[in-house]
Amino acid sequence: MTTTELETIAKMMVAEGKGILAIDESTPTIKKRFDSINVESTEENRRAYRDLLITNPDGNKYISGMILYDETIRQSTSDGTPFAEKLTNDGIMPGIKVDTGAKDFALHSNEKITEGLDGLRERLAEYKNLGAKFAKWRAVITIGKNIPTTACIDANAHALARYAGLCQEIGIVPMVEPEVLMDADNTIDLCYNITEKTLSSLFSTLKNQDVSIAHTILKTNMVISGKQCPTQANVQEVAEKTVQCLLKNVPSELAGIVFLSGGQSAELATAHLNAMNQNNKDLPWPLSFSYGRALQEPCLKAWGGNSENIETAQKALLHREKCNGLACKGEYDTKMEDAA
Repeated sequence: MTTTELETIAKMMVAEGKGILAIDESTPTIKKRFDSINVESTEENRRAYRDLLITNPDGNKYISGMILYDETIRQSTSDGTPFAEKLTNDGIMPGIKVDTGAKDFALHSNEKITEGLDGLRERLAEYKNLGAKFAKWRAVITIGKNIPTTACIDANAHALARYAGLCQEIGIVPMVEPEVLMDADNTIDLCYNITEKTLSSLFSTLKNQDVSIAHTILKTNMVISGKQCPTQANVQEVAEKTVQCLLKNVPSELAGIVFLSGGQSAELATAHLNAMNQNNKDLPWPLSFSYGRALQEPCLKAWGGNSENIETAQKALLHREKCNGLACKGEYDTKMEDAA
């Protein structure tokens, strides 16, 4: 694959008014989701649920790509069409989660390092043959007492850069995801500081390892108050501080930025994205979304494991996709929620 093709894929991933639907939950994580609706996490139930997400009519109006899990990229729709082929036919790019999870970081209590580099070159070659156009690797940065350490931030940045290099070598666009978690009681200012350190380390390491920034997508957290912080920053403050942090630490040549929802409610994740795009019309890169729960949750509840609910569930999903597609252009209005 040429650099022109990588550039085309990266630009399509952040096309105007579109974003990424993350359906790459690991088997243990999807089991938790299914437990919440009292549905058994069998392979067929997982396939059926992802089938309704992938075959959603008109989803390609607002979704440019979907991140799949290893099991999912090998599965097919009810009529036998491989999921990756179905997505490609609909103009949606198939992506693939390639890390093997965040594990305890040796000698660093309560910190994580993401694993999965062993054998990654060969796995990427297989995923490309299965239809993957882009990949994703998630690093976890935890805020707590005396953490994160510089060692943890730098080690995860190094792994992200090695992964990104392997992706570009084989012709797959890397999505790099360094997630500063929002689960603690930290203020928005502390989140800003940690996010800044994380992004600075990441892009310095990417450049040191000769990764092409122009053919890379950043998936990142918003600068936001920790869930347990008694003072929660409002939508405008989150939007302002997030954009400020990105402008200061992200190279202008980056292909695009997509946000993770990180446990925010569906409506709040949309409102934050909308505020950023409403107030910043001349940013060097597009700001879009790569949400999992914030897109899926209403749909999952509407489905409930019952095939008779597929149409209702898909309408709930399409509503969230449309809201976020409009938020990419700063055109979302909370009245849309009342109408739905």
